[in-house]
Amino acid sequence: MTNMQKELLDPVRVSLEQRLTELRSRLGRVEDALSSPHSKGFADQATEREQDEALAGQEQVFERELSQITAAIARIDDGTYGECANCGDEISPQRLAVQPEAPLCMACAS
Repeated sequence: MTNMQKELLDPVRVSLEQRLTELRSRLGRVEDALSSPHSKGFADQATEREQDEALAGQEQVFERELSQITAAIARIDDGTYGECANCGDEISPQRLAVQPEAPLCMACAS
């Protein structure tokens, strides 16, 4: 990676690392909530189980995003950031501005 590429990607990397920190914090709170004991009352348990299902869904979303961001940082490190993981074409800067962890160009993502 050239110095110019590094300078251009440094803000992207910082942004991705900040998002990782935020997601890890949110994931920790979800995991804490999921591991907390349930109430003894049947009605309360039913409500808590519904909340647990919603939290489990959030947990999956957070874990998937963590994985995508970690992979994007690895692509920055190995010099392949901005290249489509499927076809090798360039991912448009507009797409990366909106979704910096995107591994695929629009054509391959469709």
